[in-house]
This record gives sequence, structure tokens and C-alpha cells, in this order.
Amino acid sequence: MRLTVYLAGEIHSSWREEIRKKTEALNLPVDFVGPMEDHERSDGIGEEILGEQPSAVFRDMAASSFNNLRTEVLLQKADLVIALFGEQYKQWNTAMDASAAITAGKPLILVRPEKLHHALKELSRKAHATVETPDQAVKALAYIFN
Repeated sequence: MRLTVYLAGEIHSSWREEIRKKTEALNLPVDFVGPMEDHERSDGIGEEILGEQPSAVFRDMAASSFNNLRTEVLLQKADLVIALFGEQYKQWNTAMDASAAITAGKPLILVRPEKLHHALKELSRKAHATVETPDQAVKALAYIFN
């Protein structure tokens, strides 16, 4: 059995690569999908497809349409979602993706440091599992196959 895992969360750090490498080292049968990790392409995809937009607001609206399309398709095809809340960046997209996973009935592993416990307490209670590190998320994922 292979699983498709959607990795939701900020695209500025290497947490996804950490999860990919650890999963590969364990020989887990997992394929990963997620948001566009090229930040410039993510911000510019609307203009790439539709052409130049008249203002920054329209540029963001165009890009968000295609980013939401990508997220919806890949999240719906995923068997499980891992959503990481880091300490450095604003996490609105992560909250949106985690909530969408819950609404779609997708199993959710929420990764958040202890210091974000209070801010994420309701979301954490809706997740199937809450952990504090990407390493713990990989161990939870591995447990599915044991």
C-alpha cells in the first residue's frame, strides 16, 4: 500500500525535505505533494497564466485562484495531511489547509512547537494527532505501516 501525503505549511524552510529524507530512510511507501514551494512562482502564477495584472491586489487575486486550485486538487487526492506550524512565519495558509483537511475528512497530523499550544488548541483537538517536531510526524506516519 502506498500513501499520498500532503505537506501543508510555510514554504520558506527545509522542513519538507527533512520529512522526505527521513521517510525515504525508513523505506516508507509514501508519495508527497503540497503547495508550490517556489515562492516567486507561487506569487506570480496568476500573471504567468493570465498575463500582467493592473495592480498588486489583482496580481494576488489571480495567483490565489491558481494556488487554491492546486491545493484543492492535491489535498483531495491525499490520503493524509501533515500541517506544520513553525515559529517564524505567519501561518494563515497552514491554518486554512489544516481546516480544509478536517472538513474533507482527511486524517491530519498537526506539527506545532509547544509554545504555540494555546494559539492552536482548537485546531489541535480536531487533528488526529498533534506532535511537536517533523521527526515525530515521521514516526507517526511510520506507525501506520507497522
